[in-house]
Amino acid sequence: MTKPTDEATRIALEAAAFRRLVAHLRERSDVQNIDLMNLAGFCRNCLSRWYREAAEEAGLALTDPEAREIVYGMPYKDWQAKYQKPASEAQKAAFAKSHPA
Repeated sequence: MTKPTDEATRIALEAAAFRRLVAHLRERSDVQNIDLMNLAGFCRNCLSRWYREAAEEAGLALTDPEAREIVYGMPYKDWQAKYQKPASEAQKAAFAKSHPA
């Protein structure tokens, strides 16, 4: 197995993987955030928050709505209106079980 030999290459590969993940999540608008949380422990909102936090660490001002638009490919409110469905009782129960208060 060959690993990247320099940090610039590693960062470029990580950035490419991030872009691919974001593109995949945009294509799979049928997958609800609660499903992602229940299965993987993170969702689109988590990813956008991590992006905002990374921007802040780099000294860049980025708001949550701006970061969400980067991940969702549109304003979050538009995505919610277009794709988000109410969570089922089973989804809520699974979330409560995996994320105790």
